[in-house]
Amino acid sequence: MSASDVLLWVAVPYAAPAICVVGLIWRYRYDKYGWTTRSSQLYENRLLRLGSPLFHYGIVFVFAGHVLGLVIPASWTEALGISESAYHAVSFSLGVLAGGATVAGLIILIYRRRTVGSVFSATTRNDKVMYVLLGLTLALGLAATLYGNLTGHPHNYREDISPWFRSLFYLDPHPELMAGAPLGFRLHVLSACVLFAFWPFSRLVHVFSAPLGYITRPYLVYRSRDAALGAHRHPRGWERVQ
Repeated sequence: MSASDVLLWVAVPYAAPAICVVGLIWRYRYDKYGWTTRSSQLYENRLLRLGSPLFHYGIVFVFAGHVLGLVIPASWTEALGISESAYHAVSFSLGVLAGGATVAGLIILIYRRRTVGSVFSATTRNDKVMYVLLGLTLALGLAATLYGNLTGHPHNYREDISPWFRSLFYLDPHPELMAGAPLGFRLHVLSACVLFAFWPFSRLVHVFSAPLGYITRPYLVYRSRDAALGAHRHPRGWERVQ
């Protein structure tokens, strides 16, 4: 095991989430008003209505597939009576479908930002870096999966990448497992690490937002500008309170 393997498959995977967590705390404390997606829906809505659902729903299923594939050991699915071939068939089919939808949605959103003048003007350098990292990570993951299956030599990531990923949480990392994985998967993992480290400093922070305050907020009281309060007639026996 070389020093580069330890650096790439131990130091970097631990550093990326650490930077992400510290960055989120810093962003929340010192840039609460910047914790937003900076929505551009007012500038253009037709392409957004197509690209946004494709990307967001697709990325949810991509994330769920990664969790199932990396966290759940093969022995668990086999204990449930799911053979390895059946698992990979379903995983590949759903993964390609979700990944394709995500990439298609991202392409539409990037096209929208590049061709709609008002949206392009509102795009910052930070946004451009975010789109590059996000697109690169998705493209590498989808390409690595498709290449193995289309060439007839699919890689069983549950034999090396998944155990390596779980070993990080056990605080007993095994970098040699990841070092032996195909190049496409290794590049995908490194790109994902860079993306997660950059996450808190981009508009992607909105993923960690939830409108919980909406549940308990008081009712909004609207007051009419009409002195006569419109044509509404007050019930008999009640008088208007000034």
